[in-house]
Amino acid sequence: MKKIGIIHSEISAVIASMGHSDVLTVVDAGFPIPQTTRRIDLALKPGVPAFLETLEVVTSELFVEKITVAQEILQYSPHILEGIQSILPDVPVQMIPHVEFKKQSAASRAIIRSAEFTPYANVMLTAGAWGFKL
Repeated sequence: MKKIGIIHSEISAVIASMGHSDVLTVVDAGFPIPQTTRRIDLALKPGVPAFLETLEVVTSELFVEKITVAQEILQYSPHILEGIQSILPDVPVQMIPHVEFKKQSAASRAIIRSAEFTPYANVMLTAGAWGFKL
């Protein structure tokens, strides 16, 4: 049995297989995940696990060079954006319309579904390389 880090086998495998510039997406419970994109569903009941909790665990093992969020997060859930930035304080944030976010997320290596019910609690994480900074 794995001693430390992420013990969820699917998440651990996806992170281990990612290369520089690959994307992993973490979303809220209501996000429409395309049938063609790998879905890792963690939702147990409303709020368990929470989006920021899920993001914190995922980013404990993933080098992230860029964050992409929907522009709508500023209006509807600024506290979620603040939480994302507190978990990844030195990572640049790109904002795009939610419609475009949904389209781009379909190309993710996987989409991890949390049980968050807060609107626009979604983030695309672009993988970096060890020790590499833009």
